[in-house]
Amino acid sequence: MTAKIVTFGISKGGCSKSTSSGITSYLLSKEEKVLAIDMDGQGNLTSFLTGEYDICNVFEEKTVLEAILNGDARPYIIKIKENLDLLPANDFLATLPRRMFEKGLKLDALQKALKPVMEDYDWIIIDTPPALSEQTVMPLSTHSEAGSYAVVMFDGSMFAYYAIPKFLEIVAGARERYNPTLNVAGILFSLIDSRAKENEIMEESIEEDYPDLKFSTIIRRKASTRRLAISGFDGNPELKTALEHYIPFVKELKERVR
Repeated sequence: MTAKIVTFGISKGGCSKSTSSGITSYLLSKEEKVLAIDMDGQGNLTSFLTGEYDICNVFEEKTVLEAILNGDARPYIIKIKENLDLLPANDFLATLPRRMFEKGLKLDALQKALKPVMEDYDWIIIDTPPALSEQTVMPLSTHSEAGSYAVVMFDGSMFAYYAIPKFLEIVAGARERYNPTLNVAGILFSLIDSRAKENEIMEESIEEDYPDLKFSTIIRRKASTRRLAISGFDGNPELKTALEHYIPFVKELKERVR
């Protein structure tokens, strides 16, 4: 098998990139082998999946940064549960551009680091920071024979609306220069306030501007989903409610990248 790569991104914070990539990784791992990669120096995906918040100490020199710089992800991958592994991140990922320059690395550095494990997984799910930096461009530039895909996160706000074309430009640039297998899987609505009247207007705008890109599934923010970062997945009595909107999204994602 060769892993499909799915990168969650948008250059705006608070759009549920980390939560969505973490839950997607968890749900996919129920039937297939998944590697989740944290490319955000805040380490939210790392904390979300491991329950560790002192990430600078716990994962000191054991992160995706070292995997990229050393050209091999294998020594830095940690097991979360059956079928789910993680390549963690911490604050030191902020030094990536300087370290890449010092070592003469290019945007295919993550590609090289993942090469030894591409056949070990069905899916590689990547969380990115709210910026159009190396940490975002590098995952988009990482190709797979099974296909590489971008999920564009959208929280219903005007800030995110105007961030979408910028992100799609980065996708197009990565496809042209590094990754001919890259496609946009779709735009995923993750609404902060599902009751807001302007959501209907924004939904119509997205459908008009980007026909056929919007996922049918809409992630409506729930307290039980937010509490996953505290309660975790195992033994969580709220788990079914917390995952309610993500289960149909993952089904739709599978259909789109098939």
